[in-house]
Amino acid sequence: MVEEEQKFEVDDAYLLPDLSATAPAGGRVRALPPATLVARYLDTADLRLARSGASLRHRRGDALPWTVKLPTSTPGVRHEISRPGPVRQPPPELVELVTTLHRGAPLGPVTVLRTVRHAHEVCDKGGSVLVEVVDDRVTVLDDSGATIGTFRELEVELKAGDRKLLGQVGTVLRKAGARDGSFTPKHVRALGAAAQSEPDLVAPAGLPADPSGGDVVTEAVRKEVRRLLAHDPLLRLRTTGAKGDSAVHQMRVACRRLRSDLRTFAPLVRKTWSRPLRAELRWLAGVLGAARDAEVLRDRLRRTATADPLSPLGAGAVDRLDEALAQRQRQALAAIDETLRTARYLALVDALVLAANAPRLTRRAAAPATRALPGLVARPWRRLAGPDGVDGLDPLAPDERWHAVRKEGKQARYAVNAVAPALDKAARRLSEALAGVQDVLGEHQDAAVAAETWLAIAAERPDDHDLSVTAGRLAERERETVRRMRSRFPAAWHRATRRRRTSWLP
Repeated sequence: MVEEEQKFEVDDAYLLPDLSATAPAGGRVRALPPATLVARYLDTADLRLARSGASLRHRRGDALPWTVKLPTSTPGVRHEISRPGPVRQPPPELVELVTTLHRGAPLGPVTVLRTVRHAHEVCDKGGSVLVEVVDDRVTVLDDSGATIGTFRELEVELKAGDRKLLGQVGTVLRKAGARDGSFTPKHVRALGAAAQSEPDLVAPAGLPADPSGGDVVTEAVRKEVRRLLAHDPLLRLRTTGAKGDSAVHQMRVACRRLRSDLRTFAPLVRKTWSRPLRAELRWLAGVLGAARDAEVLRDRLRRTATADPLSPLGAGAVDRLDEALAQRQRQALAAIDETLRTARYLALVDALVLAANAPRLTRRAAAPATRALPGLVARPWRRLAGPDGVDGLDPLAPDERWHAVRKEGKQARYAVNAVAPALDKAARRLSEALAGVQDVLGEHQDAAVAAETWLAIAAERPDDHDLSVTAGRLAERERETVRRMRSRFPAAWHRATRRRRTSWLP
């Protein structure tokens, strides 16, 4: 569940205005009976969850009393996940969702809040709740139950309505004297300055006007570490990220890019620091790989099967192929779940948080980026363009040879992507052109793997003749895609090698 809300600050004298004008035609505003909510928040001793904008709480009286809230990249929007469980024992599933925040540190009670809530629901004519407005008077309690602080705030939470209605309600509240509040959660406000200090995971902040090589390294590391760790809970929940990509895909990409960046920037980072980190990222990427491969193949199966409406394939046979892939995917995801519970993964998360905070740089990293970086990209570029790469690529070469060029192309593209923000337009143009090259080579590889997969699954069931015929027809369609990508590659490569894109390379 995604929670989207606005907060407002008010004093004790504030009177909640009439909200009936915000209800749509035929709708109404429904006042709920006052409720007293007692919530106990758990965190680490150094408040790692609170400082990151997350929370784990037990709230007495709720049908699902245990709740985790996770921040998103959008202010006021959070993932909210609730589960049943006894008061003194948080559900393991919820504790696992905040693994990248607590990183194995023990969780214990840090504050108790008693809230007297007056709620009003803006409903449509059918009775559906569009927006909920709550007036909360909060009392902060110590371990003995004594009051140590009080405050009042309004929350407007979007339910079945739209953001326009959310804004209209906010306007009415402001006209009555409410002040826009920050998106500071109640428990963070109650815990004070310690809970509002910087999180352990340092976020990317953009490059300075004249960056050094080390600035570029640091920004690249922080960007990919953040991507990887942000998708950990989404993977556990089997949900997608903001752009609709699967969490397993985003985590795998983050592993690959971070490994590539550490390889590209090798002269600027300490080997004793980067090599173990690259090895562990390779391990994690390998664990993620099987699930991602099955995911890609399942999506490709449906697209390939329906590519020619005039020549339909047997739906039953396609379904049997899909079920075989689904079984692989389930097994791979189960293996990922086990991996995410291991001490080895926790140690990697800890290492990544430290890496984002302060990458271990060499003296060469202090040089201006314009001087330090072009030479680092030249190495993967030469491998891609040279005799072992595109220059020696036979149009009739085996698929494995084309795949080898694809891997070199990916390394070169990642290297260009990492340095482009600190260099001129030519670097950005090359990055865009290499994306086109990788699109062609990626489609080539996906089609080649898919063709082999369809035939291999059919070979496991020799008595299923319909499956064999369908797999053969699918494989032929994939091989046609392979041929088409090989014919497109020269033009894509020519665009990438134009002088206006490569002039900055030494």
